[in-house]
Order: sequence, then structure tokens, then C-alpha cells
Amino acid sequence: MLLEHKAAIVTGSSKGIGRCIAEELARQGADLIINGNNEAMLEDVRQTIVDIGRKCQIVRGDISDYETSLALRQCAEEEFGRVDILVNNAGINDRTSTMELTNEAWQRVLDINLNGVFYTCKALVPLMIKRNSGNIINITSANGVTPHPNASPAYGASKAAVTYLTRHFANEFAKNNIRVNAVQCGPIESDMTGQWTPEYREISLKKIPLHRLGKAQDVANAVVFLASEKSDFVTGTSLNLSGGKLMY
Repeated sequence: MLLEHKAAIVTGSSKGIGRCIAEELARQGADLIINGNNEAMLEDVRQTIVDIGRKCQIVRGDISDYETSLALRQCAEEEFGRVDILVNNAGINDRTSTMELTNEAWQRVLDINLNGVFYTCKALVPLMIKRNSGNIINITSANGVTPHPNASPAYGASKAAVTYLTRHFANEFAKNNIRVNAVQCGPIESDMTGQWTPEYREISLKKIPLHRLGKAQDVANAVVFLASEKSDFVTGTSLNLSGGKLMY
């Protein structure tokens, strides 16, 4: 197991990619603190992780609220005395075009996707500094690099900003032996892609050299690599997980 005896936090881990990441970290030996808004779904994830044989605690709350990050820190201190791995996965998307996008909707996307990352790092990095060790992985998107006609400008802007934060934090905290990287996701199989028409799916696949959508497990595998000693000399990078789409 690549992450044995590690303590990890995964935000937005009640379903989808976040859940897959949390469960894979557990399979690799990590104990977990999971976060989200849906208590029943979080409990289901927690039970799965316990069945794997790892410890798991729940901190329910909206990551756009700094108090949630403080609660994550308190839980980490009380349960594990530390945090080794922080995965900033929580995020929301928006498909509204610029002229139809309300100021409130713009702010909501940035509050969760961008401010949430800043808040968790601000709250939890001090625990890493105390131990002179830590690992932060931010989940970003290809839409932060290349605009997409069906994506809101708020989504792409928030993810582009997280890519910058990744580099900034990597540079700032390298002296504390804290590595900070991102996984830059292309199209991933999800509830949303399940709603695509066959025609739109085929158009999308033609733009991906590997001619398939990514899977949540692909993201989880990338996170494990970046969280493990296998990537000890990697920091400040955004791992391109797009099936080759970002080559163009």
C-alpha cells in the first residue's frame, strides 16, 4: 500500500470523483476525513471506508464557509494529530453563458471552487508546517486552460485560478517540505455525461486522442500517485488527465 499510516482529507467526497478518490486512498492505506453536504451519502462512504479497514470521520459543511475548514482542522487534530494529505475536490459547475449569468451565480462558483481551496489550505497547512511534511492535491479542469462553449466563464475562471494557487502554494511552502500539485481533468464519466445525446458524445470523443472519456478511477489513480512517495520530486505541476485532449 502506497499510503499506509497517512491521514487524508478529501473535500466534496460524498459522491462521484470525490468518493472514488477517498475510497482509493483508503485502499492504499490512508485513514480519512471526508466532507460534503449530504449526511446520508457521507455515511455511506464512511461505511465503505470502514469496511476496507481504515478509520473515517465525517465533517459535514459547505466548503465556501471558512468555518468548515476550521472544523476539518479540529477533526484532524483530535482524531489523527496531523494531516498528511489534503485533496481539494469540492466544486460546482455552471453552464450559463456570460450575458445570462447572474452576479450571484458567478460568486457562488468562485466561493466554492476557488475560495474553498484557499480556505482549506489556510486552515490545514499550519498542521503540515508543524511536521515539516505535507501533500496537497487540487482537482482542476481542462476548462481552466481552454474555453468550452457549454461552460460558464465562472467555472473556467475558478479552475484557472486554482491552477495558479497550486503553483503559488508549491513555491511558498516548498521550504516546509509541503508538495502542492493539481490534477487537470478533461471530460470524465459522470451523471452529467450520462445525459449527453449519442451524437454529442461521439463529437466529444472525436476530440480526445484516446477516444474515450476519463473515469473517476483515473482521477483517483492520479491523486494516489501525487500523494505517494512515487512523486517525491514533483511539486507545482498540473497533471494533464485529458486523454490527450489538451495537446490541441
